Amino acid sequence: MEYRIRLEIEHLPEGFYVAVSPDLEGLTAQGRTIAETVEIAQDVAKKIIESYIEHGDSIPSSLKPAAEKMNLDVTVGV
Repeated sequence: MEYRIRLEIEHLPEGFYVAVSPDLEGLTAQGRTIAETVEIAQDVAKKIIESYIEHGDSIPSSLKPAAEKMNLDVTVGV
């Protein structure tokens, strides 16, 4: 199953990006680019969700199944 997770990404003065999620407590990811940060956040989210399942815990109600059709903002560097 795939879940939709909101990310809040901030560019820090040190030059890297950090992402957290209001939907998944404990998700924090850091990368050199937005794309790298999102990729790392997806991996961290997967591991957190797998841990919930493995331990028999309920998946947070803030996580919604991914819809067949979604709007997604993306960044493009030029």
